[in-house]
Amino acid sequence: MFDTIELPTWFVAVAAVFASIAAIERALIPSVRWFFRRRMERVVAKVNQRLDRPIEPFKLARRHDMIQQLLYHPDVMQAVNEYAKSESIPENVAFQKAMKYAREIVPSFSATAYFTIAVNLARFLCQSMYKVSISQFNQVLNQIEGDATVVFVMNHRSNMDYILFGYLAAKRSALSYAVGEWARVWPLSWLIRALGAFFIRRKSEGLLYRRVLARYVQMATQGGVTQAVFPEGGLSLDGRLGAPRLGLLNYVMSGWTSDGPDVVFIPVAINYDRVLEDNILGKALKRGKRRFGVNIFLLFKFMTNQIWLRLTSQNKRLGNAAVSFGVPLSLNDFHSQKKEISIVDAGTEILSRIASVMPVLPVPLIAAILINHAPLSAVELKSKVNDLMKDLEQNIINPTQTEATRVLEEGINNLKERQLIELGPKGYTISEKGRQVIPFYAASIEHLIDKSKEL
Repeated sequence: MFDTIELPTWFVAVAAVFASIAAIERALIPSVRWFFRRRMERVVAKVNQRLDRPIEPFKLARRHDMIQQLLYHPDVMQAVNEYAKSESIPENVAFQKAMKYAREIVPSFSATAYFTIAVNLARFLCQSMYKVSISQFNQVLNQIEGDATVVFVMNHRSNMDYILFGYLAAKRSALSYAVGEWARVWPLSWLIRALGAFFIRRKSEGLLYRRVLARYVQMATQGGVTQAVFPEGGLSLDGRLGAPRLGLLNYVMSGWTSDGPDVVFIPVAINYDRVLEDNILGKALKRGKRRFGVNIFLLFKFMTNQIWLRLTSQNKRLGNAAVSFGVPLSLNDFHSQKKEISIVDAGTEILSRIASVMPVLPVPLIAAILINHAPLSAVELKSKVNDLMKDLEQNIINPTQTEATRVLEEGINNLKERQLIELGPKGYTISEKGRQVIPFYAASIEHLIDKSKEL
């Protein structure tokens, strides 16, 4: 019993490593978790003092607990059983697949990462790249009851939408986004989960996946989580508002009950003088395939370059970025008026309200004029700008852009620097390069111009 046993050195080393891990797991990790949990609670308490809509307890729940709650819901368990039968596989194998989906979807929100790292970085990038204007934000949110779940529904012009709107909304609440598969790249995926966003597979048609995703969205809605949704399902390739893809909106609405807290959809319209991906989107439209071939590391390179230019005072803004808010749609009111909830009617109404408040900026304005009337002399162009600004006055939200001269100067300079327009003997015309890009910007406000002509 007490005889000496000889063991290989490698075996002793491996055993020591595993013993150390077990000791840390038992003795240190619980204390470390407790320390960081207490630290997070203090951060949340401090942040909630300045937020109009405090961070919901649902967002602060442990990720493991949320995953378990999601997996063992009757709807998900039923989907697991159905999937096991349809695929002729054991139920435990189907359950493991559901667990994989749940771990992929459920975020791990960090108030510290959100309000110290992400918000400050977003502010830095937005102010470096654009002159940002916002309209009706406080007025709209002040109308909403405190216990209502708020869902911002916005058009999708650029991947900057996430950053821009997250920065603007940070003074009022913490947002939860649905993010596509493009962001499932480490370390970006870790950061996105820490910011409370959740990943979705837009092309997945499996019932099991859809049931897990639907149940998570319903849990978040019932938990009062402030969410942001892009109903078009992806970036606009041609600049126009696309038809609504109602999957996520349907999941949100299915989490609402007439005897529970209200769910309020707030229409949000976003527009830019320059969209970073305009050429990429145009090429995708021409190919007829929504494949962009964007390398995520190029995005990091661009952002790093922007930070360097800002720190060295060499940066030059890309133009204006504007966010405007429409009339909210309350599910309680919608239900009382219609006597039922129709996802198609609600989605169409929300898109209509987004379209009606689309911001009018210098580049889209001049692009729309030149497409229909080029060539134009400087005098003729100014006259057209002045007339159109009067017709679209309600959609011009930047107080510094109320004069046609200023708008004309900003728009012309922006387009000339990018070589999208040319000044010839007959006036301003669209260049060969501009023919690929100008329609994208003009399309963002053409529905407003058509409406003004009808009036």
